[in-house]
Amino acid sequence: MSGYQKSHLKQLEAEAIHVIREVAAQFERPVLLFSGGKDSITMAHLARKAFFPSKIPFPLLHVDTGHNFKETIDFRDRYMEQIGARLIVRYVQDSIDQGRVTEETGPYASRNGLQTVTLLDALKEFNFEAALGGARRDEEKARAKERFFSHRDAFGQWDPKNQRPELWNLYNGLKLPGETFRVFPISNWTELDVWMYTRDEGIELPSLYFSHQRRVINRDGVLLGASEVVYPVGDELIEEKTVRFRTIGDMTNTGAVESPAADIHAIIEEVASARITERGARADDKRSEAAMEDRKKQGYF
Repeated sequence: MSGYQKSHLKQLEAEAIHVIREVAAQFERPVLLFSGGKDSITMAHLARKAFFPSKIPFPLLHVDTGHNFKETIDFRDRYMEQIGARLIVRYVQDSIDQGRVTEETGPYASRNGLQTVTLLDALKEFNFEAALGGARRDEEKARAKERFFSHRDAFGQWDPKNQRPELWNLYNGLKLPGETFRVFPISNWTELDVWMYTRDEGIELPSLYFSHQRRVINRDGVLLGASEVVYPVGDELIEEKTVRFRTIGDMTNTGAVESPAADIHAIIEEVASARITERGARADDKRSEAAMEDRKKQGYF
């Protein structure tokens, strides 16, 4: 890797660590949102570096839809034990059982949108003031509108037209009672930056990210992993393909891509030449032109 690339990654790392430390300084009860994906793993790694040799001084929160890949949950539990972090898990199934949300029905049903209520309930339960997330501006146009410190009203809702200016790395965490913040320390990173950083730092990632044989269903151009919650509809077929996942989320909407990239160096080469964003294989983003922005306004991270 060139000296410029090393310098670029070090600048991104320093910026992210600065933001994480600002959160710890300005808020009494922050939490780090953890999905088991590469961005949240990178966030946990950065938080460890920010407070080393102490442990991460705030808990990690995973909103489990109940439709996660087994590989993700296995990795999550192993990783939490490895880093000695406190993990809080809240379940969408509990929100359904309590009547807080109504589950979608039918073969195209997804719990992805339901997790917003579970998340907001968890933030209220523990009185978390700021939730650190691994969203990046290059992922999707709604996320490109985010500030590092993203203000949420007392209902957990986001107004993209009512965000505070951020000048000279100064972040304003002033809030009224009931209001919260979402904070995105790796906002300026790209997918390629994350992969190069994980390579340089030797960060372990779930096996889903690397090429493997998997039974998949082609649903409207998205390769979904066949499972008990994703099954053929109509003339759809289950096929065996060599795939990997560029993002990790709910099995009902996280699509794979055909790829021979079985190690991190091959993935970096693949990402560098990709013409489709990593969320291009997310079925939930295809529900409408403004699907992500609508979810964010309701409280999604």
